[in-house]
Amino acid sequence: MRPRLSPVDLELFANRLIGVADEMGVVLQAAGFSPNIKERRDFSCALFDPRGAMVAHAAHIPVHLGSTPLSVRAAIQQTRMEDGDIVILNDPYAGGTHLPDVTLVAPVFLTDGRKPVAFVADRAHHADIGGASPGSMALTTDIHQEGFRIPPVHLCRNGAFVRDTLELFLANTRVREERLGDLDAQVAALKAGAARIRDLMTRFGVTAVAQAMQELQDYSARLVAAFFAELPAGEWKAQDVLDDDGAGGTDIIIKAAIRRKGTRLEVDFDGSSPQVRGPLNANLAVTTSAVFYVIACLAGRRVPANSGMMTRVKIRAPQGSVVNCKYPSAVAGGNVETSQRIVDVLLRAFATALPGKVPAASCGTMTNVALGGFDPFRQRYFSYYETVGGGAGAGPDRAGANAMQTHMTNTWNTPVETLEAYYPLRVRRYAVRRASGGEGLHRGGDGIEREIEALAETQLTLLAERRDRGPYGLEGGGEGKAGCDRCTRAGSDRAMQIPAKVSLLLQPGDRVEVATPGGGGWGNALGTTSHAAGNRTRHKNEERSVVKTKRKRA
Repeated sequence: MRPRLSPVDLELFANRLIGVADEMGVVLQAAGFSPNIKERRDFSCALFDPRGAMVAHAAHIPVHLGSTPLSVRAAIQQTRMEDGDIVILNDPYAGGTHLPDVTLVAPVFLTDGRKPVAFVADRAHHADIGGASPGSMALTTDIHQEGFRIPPVHLCRNGAFVRDTLELFLANTRVREERLGDLDAQVAALKAGAARIRDLMTRFGVTAVAQAMQELQDYSARLVAAFFAELPAGEWKAQDVLDDDGAGGTDIIIKAAIRRKGTRLEVDFDGSSPQVRGPLNANLAVTTSAVFYVIACLAGRRVPANSGMMTRVKIRAPQGSVVNCKYPSAVAGGNVETSQRIVDVLLRAFATALPGKVPAASCGTMTNVALGGFDPFRQRYFSYYETVGGGAGAGPDRAGANAMQTHMTNTWNTPVETLEAYYPLRVRRYAVRRASGGEGLHRGGDGIEREIEALAETQLTLLAERRDRGPYGLEGGGEGKAGCDRCTRAGSDRAMQIPAKVSLLLQPGDRVEVATPGGGGWGNALGTTSHAAGNRTRHKNEERSVVKTKRKRA
């Protein structure tokens, strides 16, 4: 039996493996064709052991990373992969999240190897995958209306595209060239990742790298177990609501009860609303991803993020509920909106167990904007998709950040210059939404105002949340300001308020404006909580210490 790796060697291997995932991301972004990949970087890359357990990932999109292991396992179980093969899938009922998120999985073989020594995977949000409206984020009631659904099938065999699979994929999108370019970028990223893993195994040996993969997962499991053991015994509960499902359903409840059982944790979503008609349903992969993200945040950066983190976590999510929907529920918004609310609920529950350590709610929505149609200037179809950031929740020792992506999303924005160069659209306003953060000892961050004008006939789909209620504050802090959305028709100076989940046909000169929520405030601005007072005293002492040190040096 080989001795365990030393702490130094384990740390070095952790960074080497993360570096492989980082390089995959660099390749994918550089080779990407669409603005959604090249500019917004709406993709994620990760490495997996031969069993399909995640070993390391790059700092990409949380909602992707916690759920990708389910896609990798589905690919392993439902296909037979040889050297040079790549499997493609996006099916939310086979480990996927929603249809635009297309996952590619490839085995890594050594020369003359009979079994793969690892797997590499990447997931990219394709800006159109068919369905009822451009952008594939339609307000539908059935997954078959949302776009092209792909079970685990071969995209490549022996290093070459499977023509039938590729042509079927490209036939089901409005922007064929973009999809082909982004698929090529995903394939290139997998090849880079596989090459780097083979390099590591050539340099350090297959056994050493395999041992490091397992020991990293074991190490994360031990650290998470120690974190759980430090939590107070008992049960912590919280609940919140989604505004509506876009199909008539309102006040969709998400409940969570968190129970510590020794060094294990149970997360129980019993009491959450049944699955809804509209596209706000989350499948189990999305719910699992939200739980993974929250635990990773609370456990801290010292814990390597891999599948080992979840070995001591049990998730109870009633089948047929909004957090574990059944086929054929629509799921486009479950990935982007319901995932955010699950995080809000989990953090609120943990705030009871960890008083003074959990921030207030962030904006709680990705504010999805999809615009598409025929571009008469460039004589081609176009499909633009973006998530618009908001305000971050304030914390015990800081104000919330303004105008940023929070929690389950981690994308960049589409630069104004790129948006106007690629699409028949004009950005009329892009600014911080001042005074939208919640009041408190520490203010919540402010949201964003973004106004876009259509220069050609354009189909708009807006899918957003936190328009009825603002994000909650903590420890006496105030709510963030709820979001608001408007449309101004060409030739009119009067802006009409529109629902946060709406499909509209815009004519040239029409403008749509989204104003995203601010984050919740933390602490009572008129007084102090005991935790805030302690933090403030600590900061004052630190300031005095710094002043004394400066005087001594002077």
